[in-house]
Amino acid sequence: MPSARQRSKKTWSPWAQEYARTPERYVFGTGPSDFALEVARLVQPGDYVLDLGCGEGRDSVFFAERGAVVWGVDLSAAGLEKAQRLARKRGVRVRFIQAAVDEEVLPAGPFHLVYSCGSLHYVSRRRRAALFARLRAVTRPGGHHAHLVFTDRLTYEEKGEIVEYYHAGELHEAFVDWQVLKRADHVISCAQDGSVHGHAVEEIVAARPVGPAPWPSEP
Repeated sequence: MPSARQRSKKTWSPWAQEYARTPERYVFGTGPSDFALEVARLVQPGDYVLDLGCGEGRDSVFFAERGAVVWGVDLSAAGLEKAQRLARKRGVRVRFIQAAVDEEVLPAGPFHLVYSCGSLHYVSRRRRAALFARLRAVTRPGGHHAHLVFTDRLTYEEKGEIVEYYHAGELHEAFVDWQVLKRADHVISCAQDGSVHGHAVEEIVAARPVGPAPWPSEP
């Protein structure tokens, strides 16, 4: 597995400008997200955790503080610089990788937890099946996935962002042959771009079966 940041061939990140514009301020704060706090019960010391779209690193650092071995992936160099600074301040090590979450430079695992909070809706719909196939393949038997995505139940015109909202139930379809521990949808409030607005989100927490778990075949 890589132990240092790798540079991606891609250059655009939806939050890169915001991270760079506020070098001394963490856009989402330095404490863990509510979703990370909920998922934390699945993480044991020594577990391998992959945080996709880690941004400024708050959840990656949180999992590392719990004793996990963490890889944080994000396309934004500015975000990762702040993430590294936060990890140093907290006295933990996180292996940050500069890459898009759907690139094939991701670590090979196997991981106890593959995690994302608000990043997978930046992956185009046509690339999602291949991405989930790779992510499932790098998850250990008995390991978990935990993902939070925006859905089209409520949409918002982001400033310059390219978002392909998930359809209701689309995220769940990627895990129909796994043990689904939680599936929920609700609305969250957001104000990071300067305007207060809402997002409809879907959450899933699923466990890979200990036996073989093939990717679902096409109907």
